[in-house]
Amino acid sequence: MTGDFGLLEPVAAGRACAATDDTAVVGALLEAELAWIGVLDGVESERAAALAVADRRAAGAFDPARLASAARSGGNPVIPLVAELRQHLGTAMPVHRGLTSQDVLDTALMMLARRVAGEIAEELDGAAAALARLAEQYAQTPQVGRTLGQYAVPITFGAKAAGWRQGIDGAARRLASAATPVQFGGAAGTNAAVLAIGVDPVQAGAEWARQLGLSTSEPWHTSRGPVVEVGDAFAAVCAAAGRIANDVIFASRPEVGELAESALARGGSSTMPHKRNPVLSVVIRSAAISAPGHAGVLQLAAGLAEDERSTGAWHAEWPALRSLLRLALGAAVSLRELCEHLRVFPERMAERVSGAAPLLVSERLMITLAGRAMGGRAAVQEAIDAAVAAPAGSRAAVLRDRIAVAVPDLTVGELDDLLAVDGYLGTAPQRAHAAGQRPETNGEGR
Repeated sequence: MTGDFGLLEPVAAGRACAATDDTAVVGALLEAELAWIGVLDGVESERAAALAVADRRAAGAFDPARLASAARSGGNPVIPLVAELRQHLGTAMPVHRGLTSQDVLDTALMMLARRVAGEIAEELDGAAAALARLAEQYAQTPQVGRTLGQYAVPITFGAKAAGWRQGIDGAARRLASAATPVQFGGAAGTNAAVLAIGVDPVQAGAEWARQLGLSTSEPWHTSRGPVVEVGDAFAAVCAAAGRIANDVIFASRPEVGELAESALARGGSSTMPHKRNPVLSVVIRSAAISAPGHAGVLQLAAGLAEDERSTGAWHAEWPALRSLLRLALGAAVSLRELCEHLRVFPERMAERVSGAAPLLVSERLMITLAGRAMGGRAAVQEAIDAAVAAPAGSRAAVLRDRIAVAVPDLTVGELDDLLAVDGYLGTAPQRAHAAGQRPETNGEGR
């Protein structure tokens, strides 16, 4: 027995692979063909054909391995599938009549994309709800903000969670707005064969799209915008999830210890029993790294499309698009679990803030004291530089002493207020509360 189960792609193992494997593709191809029979010959014919196909599939017909092997002779799997379908349904059924292979294959892939997008949206809704709870719970919890890998100004962990949710919401909206149109144009986009059998292509195409749950469109045989758009949307999901995974991986390092993944039984090592690796974040990050390459293939294929059906560029799209579907779904499933079970350690965050506290508010010192200091900005900068150069344990004292010299009229109380981290959180708490109270809208418009 052979198959793709995600052995070397653990982010997609299980559900994501099952939703996009060859069996799922064959199912979508058959569904598209059967729906077309219904368009041409009515609902009863479609039902009869569907029952016959179900029986044949149970008996081993439409085997993906056999179809894949046979596809080498014609360059796509629709040709051998249609041959088997005609054999099993007989000449009375209008199998594939008026269609071309590209109509069916493009349409089937759009069906898979729409279904996977729906599953992803549910997972992103769950992740967004978990992030909303974190944002609300830790809205006032100070944390060191980091820019370019260095301590910057204080934030709150709730604001960080709000930023995570912002990215997820944006990716979800993009996915929801990506069109998944039916492909319907015949051999060269003219629907000449449909007209030849006496069928109105506009009405037939609209009905086919309705039955399959897709949108209508003009033929897009070599105008590959729909594939690029949906592929980019799936890549955006991976990117938004990857941004969260990067933060969790960093914050879960033992020397940082501000976050940790779920305490559930995962993350062990084959040789080191003490380890609890951030495996959810690791596999999410793998998807974020891989997805742009697949999206780039779709962009390149769109740019190399020619005539009324391209030579190889069309074929290159299929595995790239499917990889994006499974990576995005796998990343979304892992992300939801990560967010719902994320462990937060405010005491470790407080340790970081306390250790860096004097310098975390240097921006405020400069803004407030530059106009009062003897020597202006340069004097305040010298005081801060001296604190930076001092041993960690004495930085606060050095900063206080130097600021007192630079600004003689500054009272102790004023300096205490200026150095208080919780007084320089900006809008971080408000942003966190807003994210915590915002309803889930990821599936809106889908």
